Amino acid sequence: MSERRTRAAKLRRRAARRRRRRRMLRVVAITASVAIVASALLVALAWAMSPRQETYCVAQPQDFPDAGIAGWDGEQLENAAVIVRTAQGMGFERDGQIIGVMAAMGESSLRNIDYGDWETSGVTNPDGTRTSSIGLFQQQAWWGSVEQRMDPATAASLFYAKLARIAGWAQQPPSQAIHRVQVNTDPEHYAQFADDAEAVVDALSGECTAPLG
Repeated sequence: MSERRTRAAKLRRRAARRRRRRRMLRVVAITASVAIVASALLVALAWAMSPRQETYCVAQPQDFPDAGIAGWDGEQLENAAVIVRTAQGMGFERDGQIIGVMAAMGESSLRNIDYGDWETSGVTNPDGTRTSSIGLFQQQAWWGSVEQRMDPATAASLFYAKLARIAGWAQQPPSQAIHRVQVNTDPEHYAQFADDAEAVVDALSGECTAPLG
């Protein structure tokens, strides 16, 4: 009897240990599941509460926000929209659109001005002649007529036509790609406008209710 009782006691202890292990595993599994669910809820809540940029149809400037986008507003946003639409029409995707907006930000602050470096700073060409820069991209006389350079869409198309001829432009840092088009004195001049240009282009990527004309 003593041996049977001893074996029975051992079996009961083993069974008790197994039950404790199963309970512990259930507790661990429940705790892990709760943690996973809680993490997922927190991520979803953070996503829901995070500010999301409004987007606008590039062809509907009347809907652009009065407060502007990244500090650019009114005429500036309208000119950016012309650049984006021109780029789209010439087959340039988001990166190309950003480059065009960056260039105009750096050249004219996205304003279609009829003067340039000579008038503001007395800058001359390497041969000593006065610069003839005008328009969104501050293009000189060899880019085209005054009418062409002062028309935002035509000026943008001239910019993109030259950009398209630069081999590997998409693999270059954007400011340096612009520099090869504009041939300005500082290849890094346009880099300071990268974030703003991205914000503007992304904001002008909203769905349009009517076909683009």
